[in-house]
Amino acid sequence: MSACRDNSVYVFVVVLLLNSGQTLCHTKGLRTGNSGRVPPVINASRVQFSEQQFMKWVTIPSLGDFTTIQEAIDSLPFINLVRVIIKIRAGVYTEKVNIPPLKSFITIEGAGADNTIVQWGDTAQTPGARGQPMGTYGSATFAVNSPFFIAKNITFKNTTPLPAPGAMGKQAVALRISADTAAFLGCKFLGAQDTLYDHLGRHYYKDCYIEGSVDFIFGNGLSLFEVRILHD
Repeated sequence: MSACRDNSVYVFVVVLLLNSGQTLCHTKGLRTGNSGRVPPVINASRVQFSEQQFMKWVTIPSLGDFTTIQEAIDSLPFINLVRVIIKIRAGVYTEKVNIPPLKSFITIEGAGADNTIVQWGDTAQTPGARGQPMGTYGSATFAVNSPFFIAKNITFKNTTPLPAPGAMGKQAVALRISADTAAFLGCKFLGAQDTLYDHLGRHYYKDCYIEGSVDFIFGNGLSLFEVRILHD
């Protein structure tokens, strides 16, 4: 159901273990230098971790751990309680992605919204696993069902073309967010009808581009949009 053209997904698993005032950093998918320690936290009562504080960035000269985004997500624990950074190289990832409810604290980071694209082409009338139409909810290219999700510098796209006037069942969601406390930074959401399904929860969109036609932003989310462009 998924395919990728000469791309790799890097998964960096960051385990934050506060022990005696120190933070243990562990990263997955590194060939060399894959662990390290950082200095103790000085003011533990007002800690604001930056990526530099808890993440060790290493240039990877060759392939990552996975070739699809869904494989990377599926590799995580059934109940995930630590921040996980999934770095995705530039390319077009043609796949349908679903993040289950208990896999929280996931960050998806692309190589720029114009460079890293995840796309699929389902609509509300596309048959689901049981042969019935999947509906608007199930049509999403990228579905987030867990809290504390972050996306950076990536495009979410539904490739379904603009439907004819009066056409039925052509809702085609690029991204659905159905969980609390999510943030989208420097992302693009591309589609025609019902592009961004801001379903449930509190969400923050900053420096994003959102494109569509009919109801291209909809849902019951309590969200703040500080976006660069809304295109109809």
